[in-house]
Amino acid sequence: MKASVLYRIAAVLLVLFAAAHTLGFSQSDPQWGVDALISSMHSIHFDMLGVDRTYWDFFMGAGLCVGVFYLFAATLAWQLGGLPAATLALMRGTSWVFALCFAAITVVSLIYLFIIPVIFSAVITVCLTAAAWLAARPGSVPRDSTLASGVGHGPPVTPNALTIRSVL
Repeated sequence: MKASVLYRIAAVLLVLFAAAHTLGFSQSDPQWGVDALISSMHSIHFDMLGVDRTYWDFFMGAGLCVGVFYLFAATLAWQLGGLPAATLALMRGTSWVFALCFAAITVVSLIYLFIIPVIFSAVITVCLTAAAWLAARPGSVPRDSTLASGVGHGPPVTPNALTIRSVL
């Protein structure tokens, strides 16, 4: 399987994860017996650096930030999936940090959350890790590529120029 396909799979999963998280994180089931806790989170106000806030405000803000992060990660994964192999090979650091970030999210999910976010984050981690590994393989960039040899039509292609051209 190609790195680009794995990045695109991760992107789709991340959009689904963002939607599920954003719609579900503030929901509760009466069977959980947390109505009194949620009521107190809504009703107890305090001053935070001159702004009136509740714990519910912090809970909502943090939860929505996670949803925004997942959408950013989906966009990044989609963009990585559209890059040429030579450009992806130059972005090894970004690819591996992205995979490690989701490995950390998987561990946090495993410790503090429940099975659905654990599965989503684990599958995303596998896709991102496999894509980073495939993109970084020595054979992923042909030896005679313009980027590797510096020879080709037009001016030499630098990593920054290649990245800018691929985005445009």
